Amino acid sequence: MKKMRVLSILVKNNAGTLTRVAGLFARRGYNIDTLTVSATKDHRFSKITLTAELDDIMLGQLMSQTAKLQEVVSIEELFDHNSVLREILLVKVAVTHECRSKLIEIANVYKGVVVDLSRESMIIELTGKPQKIDAFINVIDNFNIVNFCRTGVTAVQRG
Repeated sequence: MKKMRVLSILVKNNAGTLTRVAGLFARRGYNIDTLTVSATKDHRFSKITLTAELDDIMLGQLMSQTAKLQEVVSIEELFDHNSVLREILLVKVAVTHECRSKLIEIANVYKGVVVDLSRESMIIELTGKPQKIDAFINVIDNFNIVNFCRTGVTAVQRG
């Protein structure tokens, strides 16, 4: 059964590394749902965090094949119970005077922050687990969402 998997891949910071990792997924017809690449404290390495809907067999194959890439130092699956998983959402909503306060109230419940406000629109920033981001978008779906952008999951293992 397929389920959302979070993979953390430590790679050598070389040109083309991301292309080679993503290429493994593409060649097998697997979709990457979110992708985040970041620096590490050692400038020689980068961390790729990605999510994909995979079953156990697909996951095993991808982890094994990814680990064989020359640039890959390590690969591991991260889980909610032993990792901190976060995502950032920026959502721009067209507002009227009547709905502005209601939207701010909803954002406050989700611990969102209004980062831009004009007469016609507002931009809300929200950080949290992907499920929290999904729930927030679902709640404000009745408002006039102009645009939104999600960073993708970033994660660190606990302990």
